[in-house]
Amino acid sequence: MDAASSSSANDMMVMDYGDEPHVLAVDDNLIDRKLIEKLLKNFSCRVTTAENGLRALEYLGLGDNQQTSHKASVSKVNLIITDYCMPGMTGYELLKRVKQSSILKEVPVVIMSSENIPTRINKCLEEGAQMFMLKPLKQSDVKKLRCYLKHRS
Repeated sequence: MDAASSSSANDMMVMDYGDEPHVLAVDDNLIDRKLIEKLLKNFSCRVTTAENGLRALEYLGLGDNQQTSHKASVSKVNLIITDYCMPGMTGYELLKRVKQSSILKEVPVVIMSSENIPTRINKCLEEGAQMFMLKPLKQSDVKKLRCYLKHRS
């Protein structure tokens, strides 16, 4: 009986996360992180947050003391959404590191900023960002992300 009940518990865990797209939201501002998390959860996304680019890289298995061939990280996230202006590592630098990774380069990255600077926007898009969004994000902005989540999930 124990074996049967534990296997059904495992099945439920897989079902809980199997259909939900997983988004890594990176922002140094706690209020902005909470807002992004709430908006994404309204669209049935599983959300992991990081307060800066270095933490995001660690989570993705791309930290300085981690192997870049960390296979588990491939299935970890369907989308990365990151603030542009952060201390230590900008969203642009995070984007570049993700796109340089042979394992994670296909994961869509969306950059957000409260500043509408065309040269910054173009630089991010040229480096491989899927989209550039102005903060604060709204529910209508998150709707635009759904197409990226569907392709990967």
